[in-house]
Amino acid sequence: MAETIKLTIDGKEVEVKEGTSVLAAAREANIDIPTLCFLKEINAAGDCRMCIVEIEGRRGFVPSCITKVEEDMVVRTNTPEINEARRVILDLILSTHNRECLTCVRNGNCELQTLARQFGIQEIEFEGEKIEAKIDDLSPSIVRDTSKCIMCKRCVAACKNVQNIGAIDVAGRGFESRIAATNDESLNNVNCVFCGQCIEACPVGALKEKDDTKLVWRKINDKDTVVLVQTAPAVRVALGEEFGMPIGTNVEGKMVAVLRKIGFDKVFDTNTGADLTIMEEANEFIERFTQNKTLPMITSCSPGWIKFIEMNYPELLGHLSTCKSPQEMFGAILKSYYAEKEKIDPKKIFVVSVMPCVAKKFERSREELKNNELDNVDAVLTTRELARMIKQANIDFVNLPDEKFDSPMGDATGAAVIFGTTGGVMEAALRTAVETITGEELKKLYFEDVRGTKGIKKAAIKIGEIEVKVAVAHGLANARKILEEIKQGKADYQFVEIMACPGGCVNGGGQPIVSSKIRSEVDVKTLRAKALYSIDEAKTIRKSHENPVIKRLYEEYLEKPGSHKAHELLHTTYGERDKYSI
Repeated sequence: MAETIKLTIDGKEVEVKEGTSVLAAAREANIDIPTLCFLKEINAAGDCRMCIVEIEGRRGFVPSCITKVEEDMVVRTNTPEINEARRVILDLILSTHNRECLTCVRNGNCELQTLARQFGIQEIEFEGEKIEAKIDDLSPSIVRDTSKCIMCKRCVAACKNVQNIGAIDVAGRGFESRIAATNDESLNNVNCVFCGQCIEACPVGALKEKDDTKLVWRKINDKDTVVLVQTAPAVRVALGEEFGMPIGTNVEGKMVAVLRKIGFDKVFDTNTGADLTIMEEANEFIERFTQNKTLPMITSCSPGWIKFIEMNYPELLGHLSTCKSPQEMFGAILKSYYAEKEKIDPKKIFVVSVMPCVAKKFERSREELKNNELDNVDAVLTTRELARMIKQANIDFVNLPDEKFDSPMGDATGAAVIFGTTGGVMEAALRTAVETITGEELKKLYFEDVRGTKGIKKAAIKIGEIEVKVAVAHGLANARKILEEIKQGKADYQFVEIMACPGGCVNGGGQPIVSSKIRSEVDVKTLRAKALYSIDEAKTIRKSHENPVIKRLYEEYLEKPGSHKAHELLHTTYGERDKYSI
């Protein structure tokens, strides 16, 4: 059992575990210390110095985020001298910063702006040379603006420590220091997987998603275009945060209502596509498992993960499921089956996906995902972009009455909903695979061993007389561990789920940005995941193979899972991709 340390912070006696930082100890005692470069479990380097405190018996100030507690330590966090030092630090950061806040995407949700307001900074005392503005917008997913970078290095830590990619790092020395990709190249030309975790980590507007709102508005207002929208499961449990609602609030009904008000011709649910994905993926797994063919099979619905394996482990690409992601499968069905039934020319259909993920912007443009030379999805909006469109349309989102998705492409099961969290794809696939193999109804739909936020989860699932070993990993650092096991022949499991983002889609790079302070207080991804599980539990139909829409789709169009028609529309293959195009 870990020993505890007693110390005094601002006159308050505090007892915490040995090894705790002064910052964490203060927060446990509800004592606020401002931070900027600190990001819980991701970055604690003491670079920005905003979290400085005074410790009795020591000279000068120390950064509380990297200073460990000691027995009988006396800490002061809020003296005139400390606050003046913080104000000067903040002034120096602002002195070189691009302060065009009104036109910044982070206006109103910027940690630097919040601190400037907190410290009453109304004019800059130490005006410095502005950082040169370089806009990197070559990638389909992420835009970098160097003029807004404050060198907090949170993006570097997220990319290097959490995702184990290292697409960006600190370059240069002293005043020449800057955050850069290899050879100062665009993120489009280096080993970036477009997961967007750097955007979520950034406290300011130096990183953002590539904006598609203008294109979507233009198509909505084009009377000759049929604009269909589909929404991912994780969006409905995060969108409300952009309007002041608690983290994890399920706003599905309001989301459907607002999409109609914005002007989309039909509002559909990507969860229907997720049910279709499960039918194809479960069938593919059963086939591979019974034939002992290229196991373990690995899920293929996370585009950041797909780009990662293409660049880093191309020799293992054969382990990937050939299934397209739910957004791509659904887009393919909308431009084929749905178009035929509604007698619409597919070339006049414009499919918009609302996703929690910036890598989906990259995925939608992949050549290997096209059908009949048409993109299955024409534009991808992040949860944040949809929120901006709602605000532009001056709609009172919070007070909207709930509405339902359009039928038949808006009907989905509980299995599809949990796609949005780590372990959800595995659990949904097992619900169908187990019943398909055994021919018996599952008595218990929960697979607890694949739930939760542990980085890698492994389990043995009994399917009749057969035992299937599975693994679930989220975050690419954990994905690398799984792939190394497979590469070295140490993997003793047959089915693997991998999600690029920690926590899965609920914590995707396109979700509402939550400040580092709030992230220190609550587990955002767990709250959002809990909401998805609640939706699943409330559903009447909770297994993909029982979805009547999916049954009818196979009867009328696809014939059966794994059919020739299904492979034409819903499956693909991936190839080796260069890490660097420089």
